[in-house]
Amino acid sequence: MARFELRVRPSVAKDLRGVPKADVKRILRRIEGLREDPRGPGCEKLSAAGLYRARQGADRIIYKIHDECVMVEVVRVGHRGEAWRRG
Repeated sequence: MARFELRVRPSVAKDLRGVPKADVKRILRRIEGLREDPRGPGCEKLSAAGLYRARQGADRIIYKIHDECVMVEVVRVGHRGEAWRRG
């Protein structure tokens, strides 16, 4: 399987500001793991929006997979109740 390019939107850094440092490290490791297998265990496709969700503890990583250019784009990171809200 090809290794995916990882692109993170600038808004994700803002999303991570209020998260404890230990949790940020785990979230970043999980995001890095999406390079190898973006559809791996614990990942779920969300409705017709073309988005995927990965769980990391109480936090959610929302991302898109662009198969045509072998890229994963992280759209949003947040606590499970807040990751879905538009900011």
